[in-house]
Amino acid sequence: MASRGTVKASGSFNASADAEVLHKAMKGLGTDEDAILQLLTARSNAQRQEIMATYKTLFGKDLIDDLKGELGGKFESLIVALMTKPITYDVTSLRNAIKGAGTDEKVLVEILASRTPQQVKDIIAAYRQEYDDDLEEDVCGDTSGHFKRLLVILLQANRQTGIQDGNIESDAQALFKAGEQKYGTDEQSFVTILGNRSAEHLRKVFDAYMKMSGYEMEESIQRETSGNLRALLLAVVKCARSVPAYFAETLYYAMKGAGTDDDTLIRVMVTRSEVDLLDIRAQFRKMFACSLHSMIRGDTGGDYRKALLLLCGGDDA
Repeated sequence: MASRGTVKASGSFNASADAEVLHKAMKGLGTDEDAILQLLTARSNAQRQEIMATYKTLFGKDLIDDLKGELGGKFESLIVALMTKPITYDVTSLRNAIKGAGTDEKVLVEILASRTPQQVKDIIAAYRQEYDDDLEEDVCGDTSGHFKRLLVILLQANRQTGIQDGNIESDAQALFKAGEQKYGTDEQSFVTILGNRSAEHLRKVFDAYMKMSGYEMEESIQRETSGNLRALLLAVVKCARSVPAYFAETLYYAMKGAGTDDDTLIRVMVTRSEVDLLDIRAQFRKMFACSLHSMIRGDTGGDYRKALLLLCGGDDA
């Protein structure tokens, strides 16, 4: 499958030359931030890893440490994120979400709802290797109720594949009975069905549900559930419909309103830059009255903005 990312590997790549450019950008008085951001946004993550190894060989120093010493604020966070291997970045994000002050449920929701079963398996293995801890145990220790149950189901990374034609109607019926038709909500049915069926099966279930109940699945979840469980169910439903649309919406709400949620903005732009950011951009333009490019341009400033716009890769005005 061709990558739908905005960031591609550089064709004329030379790790030593790049390491030299970065070293020069940080040597002496003042830092050439522009040279750093232009170079790093024009290389794939695999190439950035090579640059890092070569940098250490040539200069005996850790590139990330040097970058941290020279840069600051949100720009530094973005550049360090770009220098981190994707799997390590997901694992670190989850760890910080669980072990930080208070649990950052938003990060758990976003990563576990949007990653493929294989990616989730890789995350669990890398988490164990990095921290010698069990991700599922850590998640369970920090969450509760049906929210916890659905996270555990997603961590099993055991979704069915394909469409079970015989179950479309019965799944829709079960969801209807568990929510709209019932006084009070039977969350367990939502958790089990939405956590275990394939995306293409769920899309058929949502159509059948709409015919049956007169409601979109999202509307029923909004009305029938609340809090973290609602956020996770909505994320699972939206990702079943379209992962790029889910991230387009996530980016929009990260920038809309008072104060930008920079953590989310950085996380999504970096993690999707080599995956599907072109599709996210197209969905963004379709769903909102502006392009992703124009919203970033209006929302942020300085080198941070410049780097985000380079990752964005173009305007769909």
